[in-house]
Amino acid sequence: MELVLYTSAFCAPCVRARSVLKDAGALLPRARIREVDVLSNLLESEARRIESTPTLVVRRNGTEVFRAAGVPSVQQVLAAAALALD
Repeated sequence: MELVLYTSAFCAPCVRARSVLKDAGALLPRARIREVDVLSNLLESEARRIESTPTLVVRRNGTEVFRAAGVPSVQQVLAAAALALD
């Protein structure tokens, strides 16, 4: 399972989302967690159709199973991660 947080440098909600993802990640030791800065990775962000930050994308075997914009709660991240369980 992969959890990808799309962020931007001057995004205050991104700071909160990053903290939530870190807390959730402690409960998901086998999850691969990445943060992608949309301006530094413009091609990937455009290809993934990221329209706002923060945006959390959860993938199972490379296939997107969940996407949400905004600051999630730890419980929301865990529920989204459950969708990626094999």
